Amino acid sequence: MIIVDDVWKRYQTPHGPGKWVLKGVNFTIPTRMSVGLVGGNGAGKSTLLRLIAGVDQPTKGRIERRCRVSWPVGFSGGLQGALTGRQNVKFVSRVHGHEDDIAQRVAFVQDFAKLGDSFDQPVRTYSSGMKSRLKFGLSLAFDFDVYISDETTATGDASFKKKAAEAFKEMTDKASLIIVSHGEGKLRKFCRAGIFLHEGQAHWFDTIDEALQAYKDTQPA
Repeated sequence: MIIVDDVWKRYQTPHGPGKWVLKGVNFTIPTRMSVGLVGGNGAGKSTLLRLIAGVDQPTKGRIERRCRVSWPVGFSGGLQGALTGRQNVKFVSRVHGHEDDIAQRVAFVQDFAKLGDSFDQPVRTYSSGMKSRLKFGLSLAFDFDVYISDETTATGDASFKKKAAEAFKEMTDKASLIIVSHGEGKLRKFCRAGIFLHEGQAHWFDTIDEALQAYKDTQPA
């Protein structure tokens, strides 16, 4: 279960606090419930994902996670640029308490990401696509109750995207999802419920179809 309680979010700008992206958002995501976030560009979907994942913090309010929640799949933030890909995997493994099977985690990520010799080069030398491949593999190397996915992180060539899609499907067989996608088909395939973000507010719907319709109703004719 994930509880979002009166969450407000805005970012600092060079001229002071920016406008509120989220304004007093409240909802509870039940256990084993896959949810799609829908809304227009700039509605705060990716912001809300990062808050739920814990890679960003609310300006006000709280988020309670009563389960193991992943970072956004493919999210390239959090990697240590001075460390190699291999060293980053070892570091994250230790943080998550996997001292006893680090070699297994490293082997999985190395095989999945297909970075070649770059796996043993500093991450600061990686392209954005290489970082995404490393982080995608790293996301799948650990078991979570809820996986967070923002399709804007999906990069790479056609073969890698196919491989990532297959891994994503396997992931959904064992855990629930909270995802952002502009593809209605993908949302309907993977999500049961929906959250429609509009003008800083979050509107919960028990079905993804209802959330998608609410979004369409706000669009110009």
